[in-house]
Amino acid sequence: MSIDLSTMRARTKDAPAVVLLSGGLDSATVLALAKTLGYAPYALSFRYGQRHSSELDAAVRVAKSLGAIRHEIIDLDLRRFVGGSALTDDAYAVPTSPGQMNEIPITYVPARNTIMLSVALGWAEALGGLDIFFGANAVDYSGYPDCRPDYVESFEAMANLATKVGVESHEANTRFRVHAPIIRMSKAEIVKTGMSLGVDFSQTVSCYQANSEGLACGQCESCRLRKEGFAAAGVADPTQYA
Repeated sequence: MSIDLSTMRARTKDAPAVVLLSGGLDSATVLALAKTLGYAPYALSFRYGQRHSSELDAAVRVAKSLGAIRHEIIDLDLRRFVGGSALTDDAYAVPTSPGQMNEIPITYVPARNTIMLSVALGWAEALGGLDIFFGANAVDYSGYPDCRPDYVESFEAMANLATKVGVESHEANTRFRVHAPIIRMSKAEIVKTGMSLGVDFSQTVSCYQANSEGLACGQCESCRLRKEGFAAAGVADPTQYA
């Protein structure tokens, strides 16, 4: 699948855009894409109580190497809400095999993307920007309800109902947009796109349970999808495994 860049180019050169940046493969590609499209990217990451800090270390590297104007890491401890996810509650083990079809996996973090997009919306409005970039992907879909196209469309509609600029604007080109440019791509297509944009994937961390040095477990669902993506793309996997 190819991206129609003409539909996503910045409305004006260096228009500010907030890019959610986890430090993984997908969000790094989206950050590079936003920069290529002519936006001035502001990277936003969260320390939300995830199992390791290696992905945030990766986010710092990626934001710097891809030229983010500014990179903010927000502390938002979702571990305070005990239960619900293997990524924020040590009582649950991270699964190492695919879950059942049509079943939301235990690695889903309740309302995580909605919370993060809401903060991104607030920052974008404060910057005077109208664009948010989000690395949701529904092709290699792992059962997450907040990674589907209809979710992204619904959040965009809400953004234009809940903000000053959305309420006051009467033209399509002056309303908020939530971009999810890789949402219909396979992992292999994401890898190829990132490579074409100069992303150094060796800087990224995707593993759900990477160690303190950023070494991946090679067994969780995120590692499996990443491995298969590089293999299908015919690209050497730069991931460092424990």
